[in-house]
Amino acid sequence: MQSLNKKYGCSVPLLLMNSFNTHDDTQKIVEKYSNSNIEIHTFNQSQYPRIVTEDFLPLPSKGQTGKDGWYPPGHGDVFPSLNNSGKLDTLLSQGKEYVFVANSDNLGAIVDIKILNHLITNQNEYCMEVTPKTLADVKGGTLISYEGRVQLLEIAQVPDEHVNEFKSIEKFKIFNTNNLWVNLKAIKRLVDAEALKMEIIPNPKEVDGVKVLQLETAAGAAIRFFEKAIGINVPRSRFLPVKATSDLLLVQSDLYTLVDGYVIRNPARVKPSNPSIELGPEFKKVANFLARFKSIPSIVELDSLKVSGDVSFGSGVVLKGNVTIAAKAGVKLEIPDGAVLENKDINGPEDL
Repeated sequence: MQSLNKKYGCSVPLLLMNSFNTHDDTQKIVEKYSNSNIEIHTFNQSQYPRIVTEDFLPLPSKGQTGKDGWYPPGHGDVFPSLNNSGKLDTLLSQGKEYVFVANSDNLGAIVDIKILNHLITNQNEYCMEVTPKTLADVKGGTLISYEGRVQLLEIAQVPDEHVNEFKSIEKFKIFNTNNLWVNLKAIKRLVDAEALKMEIIPNPKEVDGVKVLQLETAAGAAIRFFEKAIGINVPRSRFLPVKATSDLLLVQSDLYTLVDGYVIRNPARVKPSNPSIELGPEFKKVANFLARFKSIPSIVELDSLKVSGDVSFGSGVVLKGNVTIAAKAGVKLEIPDGAVLENKDINGPEDL
């Protein structure tokens, strides 16, 4: 954001939509940037009562008055919440025309002036960035043409007998990155008219042994309500989510570097796809993950990595090809400093 504003001499603000679960933690982080040149706004999305599956009554009415009785209703709530918080009117009063919406965990979601210029030139009120589907993305929502309009189809909306068909990368070649460009005046028009009637996605959960339902919506499902809505096929580089420590290993390694706020892939990586990485439960929490690496290994020439058991890595480790490391129960396995592992199956120190 700082690089963008400096390059173009503008003041593009950053807006963070929180739920009641993430608000306090987000505020602590935002405070660290109080002296930066970025205008940062936060606002909370709605909170709805969880519904008890047995009788469809709200969970708080059963005595669950704490946070567990409530839920944030999905990112489809971004449009009414922008309006309800007053942020939408503020942006419009400043002359802002478009908002770029993205998941906060997507490090590839950056402002692309070419896309914005295309939308302004063609008066597109809504744009969804899609990218070619791989076997890792078979559950991702896709765009379809239905009743004369572009619509989002999510896996939760697909009947069981058609799920495998939906997952086919031959039939459905693209998926939704959830990078969305939306015209602010159009949002205002549709929210005021209560016209954003997105499909409800039931999300079953369990709270203290009680089966409940969360009724959620997806921001991508709003595409059918906007005029001249389009999908744009973008490079995979614009979809780099960090949802697990295996993703964190990718972006912290020499496979990526940070240049002026942009996450850039190492050109030394010949293969177009990233390595497949599977880390055991010992690596699940970030603190545990970090404690197991003196430094992040070099993985530019890695194809796949599977790690299970009590394994730790020294500094300057290089991984190439297909590597599997499995520590036996009760055995601590340490990969020594400077080790180069290429196409290896390691089950103990004797295999190093």
